[in-house]
Amino acid sequence: MVAEHEAKALLREAGVPVPRGVVVRGMDFGPVMDLREPLVLKAYGPGIVHKSEAGAVVLGLRRADVPAAAARMLAEVAGAEGFLIEEQAAAGVELIVGLVHDPGFGPVLLAGLGGVWAETLRDTALGLCPISEEDARRMLGSLRGSPVLYGLRGRAGVDVDAVVKLLMTVGGAGGLWERLKLGEFEINPVIATESGVVAVDARYLPTADPAVGPAIDPAASAALDAELGAQAGELLVEAGEPVDFGPLFEPRAVAVVGASTSRPNFGNMFLEFYKAAGVPLVAVHPEAREVGGVPAVPSLAAADVDYALVAVPAERCAEVVRQASGVPYVQVMSGGFGEAGRPELELELVAAARAAGTRLLGPNCMGVYCPRGRQTFVGGGLGPAGTVALISQSGGLAGEVIKVGERRGLAFSRVVTVGNAADVTPAELLRWLSADPETRAVGLYLEDPRDGRALYEALAAAPMPVVLLVGGRSAQGQRAAASHTGGLVSDGRIWQALADQTGATLVTSQDDLIGVLAFFQAHGTRTTGPYNGTAISDGQAGSLGAVPGGEVGSLSVGARGGALVIGPSGGASVLAADVFDRAGVPLGPLPDSVLGELRGLGLGAGSSLANPLEVPVGPRSGPDLVRRAVETIVRHRPYPDVVAHVNVQSFFTYGTRAEPLFEYARALAATQDALPGTRVTLVTRNGECAPPGVEDEVRAIVAAAGIPVYRSMEAASVAVAAGGRNGNA
Repeated sequence: MVAEHEAKALLREAGVPVPRGVVVRGMDFGPVMDLREPLVLKAYGPGIVHKSEAGAVVLGLRRADVPAAAARMLAEVAGAEGFLIEEQAAAGVELIVGLVHDPGFGPVLLAGLGGVWAETLRDTALGLCPISEEDARRMLGSLRGSPVLYGLRGRAGVDVDAVVKLLMTVGGAGGLWERLKLGEFEINPVIATESGVVAVDARYLPTADPAVGPAIDPAASAALDAELGAQAGELLVEAGEPVDFGPLFEPRAVAVVGASTSRPNFGNMFLEFYKAAGVPLVAVHPEAREVGGVPAVPSLAAADVDYALVAVPAERCAEVVRQASGVPYVQVMSGGFGEAGRPELELELVAAARAAGTRLLGPNCMGVYCPRGRQTFVGGGLGPAGTVALISQSGGLAGEVIKVGERRGLAFSRVVTVGNAADVTPAELLRWLSADPETRAVGLYLEDPRDGRALYEALAAAPMPVVLLVGGRSAQGQRAAASHTGGLVSDGRIWQALADQTGATLVTSQDDLIGVLAFFQAHGTRTTGPYNGTAISDGQAGSLGAVPGGEVGSLSVGARGGALVIGPSGGASVLAADVFDRAGVPLGPLPDSVLGELRGLGLGAGSSLANPLEVPVGPRSGPDLVRRAVETIVRHRPYPDVVAHVNVQSFFTYGTRAEPLFEYARALAATQDALPGTRVTLVTRNGECAPPGVEDEVRAIVAAAGIPVYRSMEAASVAVAAGGRNGNA
C-alpha cells in the first residue's frame, strides 16, 4: 500500500485539490505550526489500510494537542511509521471516487456517495475508462442520492462541474488511470461543497501482476498482449490487416473430421446437417473413401475447403489442426479443454493453429449458422436469410435462439458460436459484423468477455443496435479487495456500465434477447431518436400542432411523448402503465387538442381519455377504430412508439370466429403503413387460448407491415425500451 501522502502527491500533480499538510517521521511537530486549525492527525504504515478502524486518525485537533495525540497513536497502532497532519476540510457532501483494474475490462472508475456511507448505502455508479464528460454526468445523475448534489429542501447543491472535472481527471482520457500500475486507487472521502472539491483521503494499491502496467496506446497494448500470450486471437493477424470472416460464414466447401463409418457420432450428425444444407462437403477419414455417402480424404491436409469442423477427442484435436495448412478456418467442436480444467490442451491447440496458419473457432463450440452461406449446426433445414446476427459463447443457447427466433419471425444473417474463444473472439467478430452489409442488428450471449477492453471498443463503434445477454453475472459475487472500491465493483455492475457507455441494451433472459432482436429487425428503418426520460406536463400537451407524416424534425423526445399504449380493458392498460414505467419508457399524456376528436370517434364514453387509451375491439366498434384513433393522436403528438394490445381469449370465449381478430391485425398493419415514422408493436395477451394456427396468422399479417408481436406487456416493454435506447431499430 502506497502511503497516503504519496497517493495525494499524485492527485496534487494531476490538479486535484488536497488539504494542506505536513509529513512527520519522528516526533518533531514544529512544521505543524504553519497549518490552520482544526487539524487532522493520521498515522501511516504498510499494515494500515482502513485508518478509522485501526484508530489511526483523529479529527478536530489544535496545534498544541498534536504531539500528545501522536504519542498515544504510536503506542496503540501497530505498524505506524510516521504521521500526516493536515488542515481539516470544511463539511460538505462526502463522495467516493475510485479506480480498480478488472481482469476482463481493465481500468474501471467508481463514483458515488462516500465516507461511512460508501459500503452502507452502496450508492455508486461505474464507468469503463476512459469515460467522457457525458458518462461522468450520467454516473452522478444515476445515484439514488443525487438530489443532495444538485440541492435539496433549501440546501444548496455542490459544484457539480468540479465533481465532473475530478472524475475526468481520474478516469477520463489522459487521466490518472493511464499513469498508474493499477491495482486499486481510491479517494474516500472527497468532500464536495458549493465552492469545489477536496480529496480528504486517498489510498493506492499497485498491482503485483507484471502484465498490468500504466495504460498505453491500443496498438502497443495489443502487441504486449500478444507477447504475453494473453490474446491468441491476435497472433495470426498482421498489424493493420483486416480479418475477412467471409469464408467463415460462406465457405466454398466444408470438411468434417471425426465422422465414423461404424458408430454414428457428432461428426456424422454434422455430415447430415451439411448434406441437407447443400454446401460442397468432404469427410476426413484415415481409411474410408466415403462416410455416409460423402466423399472422404485421408487427412485435413488433402481437403480443399474454407472451413473444417473437428469432432474428435480433445487429446487428438491439436494433431488434426496442425494439418489445416491452407484452410482459413477450423472449428473445434470438442470439449475438454480450459473449461474442463485442462488449459494446457487449449494452449497446444492455439499453437497448432498458429503453426498451420489457420484461425481457430472454439474449442467447445457448435459452429456457424448462415442460411446465405449454407452454413449450419442445427437440424431441420435452413431458415430464411435475414439481417440479424448473433455471437454466442453457448452453442446450445444459440441453437435455441435460432429455432425459437425463426418460429417468431426472425431471419438471421450470421450466427457464430465461440465457446472458449481461444483464438477468434467476440470483439473481433463484432468489429467485422459492424461493416457487414447483410447485418443490421446484433445479439450477443457471453459469459466471459475474453478481451473486455476490445469488446468495449467494438460495442462503442458498432453502427447498428446491439443487445447483450450475459450469463453468470450474479454468481461471481464481489471480489475481495483491500479498499471499498474493489468491494463495490462486481462483474454484474461492470456489464451494466459497459451497456450504459456503449448504448447496447443489456437484457436478463433469452426470451428478451429474442424479443429485442425481433424489434430491431421489424423497425430497422424507422429512426425516432432515443428516449431521454424527459417528462412532459399537461400544460405542454396540445401545443405542438400537427406534424405531417409523423416526422419529428427538431422536437425533443420528451415533447414527442415516448410511447402510446392502446387497447381494450382498463385493468390491462393500468398494468401496462406500471410495466412501461419500470422499463423506463415514458407514456406522455394525450394532448388537450386531440380530446374532442377522440370523443367524436366514440371514445371516452365510460372511460377516461388518457395514455394508456382504452379502445374497444369487437363487432360494435369495428376493426378500423384503432387505426383512426392512432392516426388522429399522432397528428397532434408524434409518439415514437405505439403499443397496441388485444385480449385474444375474448375472441373465442363465445365461439366467435377468428376473422374479427385477423381484421384487427390488418387494421393495425394499415396503421403502420400509414405512419412510417412511428414504430407500432402488437401484444397478443392470452394468445394460448386461440385455436392452433391463429397466432401464426396474426403474426404473419402484421409482420408484412414490419410490426413485431409479443405475448406479454413485459416482453414488449423491454423491446420498446431497447428501441428507444438506441434511437432507431
